[in-house]
Amino acid sequence: MMTTPGPAPYLRQGERVVIYDGVCQLCNGWVNFLIRHDKNHSVRLVAVQSEAGEALLKWAGLSPQNVNTLVLIDGENLYKRSEAIFRVMSFLPWPWRMLTALRRLPLPLRDACYNRIALNRYRLWGRYDSVKKLQSDHQGRFIEDDERGNDDH
Repeated sequence: MMTTPGPAPYLRQGERVVIYDGVCQLCNGWVNFLIRHDKNHSVRLVAVQSEAGEALLKWAGLSPQNVNTLVLIDGENLYKRSEAIFRVMSFLPWPWRMLTALRRLPLPLRDACYNRIALNRYRLWGRYDSVKKLQSDHQGRFIEDDERGNDDH
């Protein structure tokens, strides 16, 4: 976990956001999984390739041009790789929350597995030519909705 300087742009106090690769088919599958199972709307979502995604990554000290990790911003805390996955899973209902038991594995091992998948994600799962527009479960789930002026979150 990293602590970041001050409140994140585009987020209201207490909001969490998952920043994902919008052209990655695996990443889009993960986002669809979250939309289906995060019934409490615990996290908002934003593609790296959006204006807000780039701004949030820059705020977090990460380069938007070379992101090979899922990022979770939770308040002023930043989580990457496997820790981001497990933090998000802890917000989901049972049985998905049980997967956080894997968090007991050593961080270097978890992140080595994560990195192996992340670096090969396009080859194994494919990629879209442009950011795929996903179906939201409620208005305001995607920060991109706010950019278009549809914010009633």
